[in-house]
Amino acid sequence: MSKTDFEVPQMHKVRRIHFVGIGGAGMNGIAEVLANEGYEVTGSDIMASSTTRHLESKGIRVFIGHDRKNVENASVVVISSAIKKNNPEWLRAVELRIPVVRRAEMLAELMRYRFGIAVAGTHGKTTTTSLISSIYAQAGRDPTFVIGGLLNSAGVNARLGTGRYLIAEADESDASFLHLQPMMSVVTNIEEDHMDTYGGDFAKLKATFIEFLHNLPFYGVAVVCNDDPVIRELLPQIGRSVITYGAREDSDVRVYDFKQHTDSSTFKVRRKDGSVLDIRLTIPGFHMALNAAAAIAVATESEIDDKSIIDALGSFQGVGRRFEQYGEFETGRGKVKLVDDYGHHPSEVRATINAVRAGWPDRRLVMIFQPHRYTRTRDCFEDFIEVLGLVDELILLDVYPAGEDPIVGADGRSLCRSIRLRGRVEPYFVSSADEVPGVVADVIRDGDILLTQGAGNVGKLAKVLAEYKLDIAKMKERN
Repeated sequence: MSKTDFEVPQMHKVRRIHFVGIGGAGMNGIAEVLANEGYEVTGSDIMASSTTRHLESKGIRVFIGHDRKNVENASVVVISSAIKKNNPEWLRAVELRIPVVRRAEMLAELMRYRFGIAVAGTHGKTTTTSLISSIYAQAGRDPTFVIGGLLNSAGVNARLGTGRYLIAEADESDASFLHLQPMMSVVTNIEEDHMDTYGGDFAKLKATFIEFLHNLPFYGVAVVCNDDPVIRELLPQIGRSVITYGAREDSDVRVYDFKQHTDSSTFKVRRKDGSVLDIRLTIPGFHMALNAAAAIAVATESEIDDKSIIDALGSFQGVGRRFEQYGEFETGRGKVKLVDDYGHHPSEVRATINAVRAGWPDRRLVMIFQPHRYTRTRDCFEDFIEVLGLVDELILLDVYPAGEDPIVGADGRSLCRSIRLRGRVEPYFVSSADEVPGVVADVIRDGDILLTQGAGNVGKLAKVLAEYKLDIAKMKERN
């Protein structure tokens, strides 16, 4: 078993832990930490990927495809929210009376004997978790972390540390974050998303976030964004110590004097004791400054020194697919900058657009957008029409289903028609990702920012376009 500077009791008689959907963003990190703790870890996924190959390089056996025999001799089976009850491995585990647990239940076990810091919210979870992890690592706290994206500086999305801290994302999509019992919790914002889980009732979603915060011990601390109107509405209901952060003057940790530069931002953060930090981030966008403020609030509560905070934020290299800049390419028609971003909710897309407009105000924005989930496209349809109309050119893919069945009127073509009718931008609809390079070759001009946006497999397109170096002639040859 891995050595830590405190004793971590092992799960009683658990030997082999099997993950169904091990390649998922929320699953592979937990699997890797458990393998590093000395457990036998196996998993399955519907297709091989860079993630499954990475896990195999760490000694984790990964089966491609779901099969009943994969769970034989497992002590426990871990499932993600994407796994349906008719999955053959789930069914076989039930037949064999093998415990089946959600990923959050397994994360809760990792957190049980550590000082847990859980980051929840509709947007910004991954970046905020990464910022906190970077600060604690810089300060020598050697945290364990489990993140939904690749921490660029470490090259991994999970790590088993020797310190007492475990820093992790808390996923509200299936309400499973209620299994967690951290010492500190962060809530970045609350918006309507994953509403099928909550019966379409926003009040139920808000109540679930309150319940999540009440899972803190009475001596725990809730760190919440004061700029979010829903969080401000809920503040009187939070029966725990609260630290607020944001741009509002009444915030305990306040961001001010924000300045956007081309590839970075600078701002000041005033804390409750009146002390001020001068912060520089290498990632643009005011939303990133808010994420940094949350991390500063958490680190200050843990009495981490100012130099570690400033140095960690200043050297933060970002997270994979969170405003990831591939560089500036000579296309044959001039230079074009390629950026990839994971944001898939209208508010996230708007924040990314705002960051581009602030950093490069004189350049056209060409967006390749892939909607994620039919339910989200349906629930946020009007918001998508509004926000996608803010770009200069729009290339629209069909919906990435993420296991959902199609919903009439919530597909990419319907969204494309509605955006066209609104008249602010003339979108190009492409039914296959293979068509995108050819369309890009026709659309891009000198000075453009080309942004691939979404949570599905659109991120692979950014890599394909980067391999072409956005060379117009080569992209047209592909067609």
